[in-house]
Amino acid sequence: MQHPATLVKIVVSTGEPSGVGPEISLAGAQVFLEEQAGVQITLLGDASLFASPLGESALYSERLKLNLIPLATPAVPGILNANNAQYVVNMLNEATDGCLQGRYDAMVTAPIQKSIINLAGTPFTGHTEYLMQRCNAKHVVMLLCALLPAGFLGLQSPKDLRVALVTTHLPLKDVPAALSFKLILETIQIVHQDLENKFGVINPVIRVAGLNPHAGESGYLGREEIEVIIPAIEVAKKQGITVSGPFPGDTMFDAGSLESVDAFIAMYHDQGLAPFKFVSFGAGVNVTLGLPIIRTSVDHGTALDIAGKGIAEIGSMLEALRLAYQLALNHGKRN
Repeated sequence: MQHPATLVKIVVSTGEPSGVGPEISLAGAQVFLEEQAGVQITLLGDASLFASPLGESALYSERLKLNLIPLATPAVPGILNANNAQYVVNMLNEATDGCLQGRYDAMVTAPIQKSIINLAGTPFTGHTEYLMQRCNAKHVVMLLCALLPAGFLGLQSPKDLRVALVTTHLPLKDVPAALSFKLILETIQIVHQDLENKFGVINPVIRVAGLNPHAGESGYLGREEIEVIIPAIEVAKKQGITVSGPFPGDTMFDAGSLESVDAFIAMYHDQGLAPFKFVSFGAGVNVTLGLPIIRTSVDHGTALDIAGKGIAEIGSMLEALRLAYQLALNHGKRN
């Protein structure tokens, strides 16, 4: 076994205690530890939430740890309790601060119930926005990743599908007003920079979607493309970024582009995530770009209806752990 000092240290915020987060965090960690010898995983949470005893074998005593964060009230699977909202926030704070302080190399987040945190009195839009504030980052980007298998839509070999969003958790009616030249340009820049620095992609190829049907059809179906999207793309090109668009949302993800494009940028949540989730087979991973730390997450919800039944799939959690590990290795090579 490797000396602990050489291990990549990943911390897992295990999410809403009444959802599937604790069980998929433990099960995913156990599978990944058997798969990868060079990692140590710390689960955050209340001991009552983890069915299997930690430290039950030599494999887990050194490489799988539990950092106790106490619940305010015992959690019941499938039943939300606002008294435990601060517990979820406490886990996020410990994971984020630990990464900022260098105690962990990367963090992985299990699903949370945003509504219950807001109900408890803490304004909370989502992980992405909260981590931006906690890390004092000026602009972050939500990126979804999935490995498409060889043969899918004619792919000659496995290929990473990456979809980034300019806007995230906004009502659809607010999206046009939220778009700006600065926001779109910075999104392109952050995607380009982190693909190179964190993913190790040399000279990444990026495609950008329009906002309107047919990408505005020369202004007849909207002017956002002409007024803000195209100008941002043109400036990014002048900065040496390999970026093209705007493409109509319904044709941007054509099968032929999958081989050559390293990241697609959508203007709003469902424009990017609907096609992504349709093809990601439940194994997608959410990555927050633009942070000074590495953060990955599952791309599904709390699944309250199956919590505690032992039937929750761990595919997305396992992929989130794999990607966090790889990004931490890439980051280490560059420092």
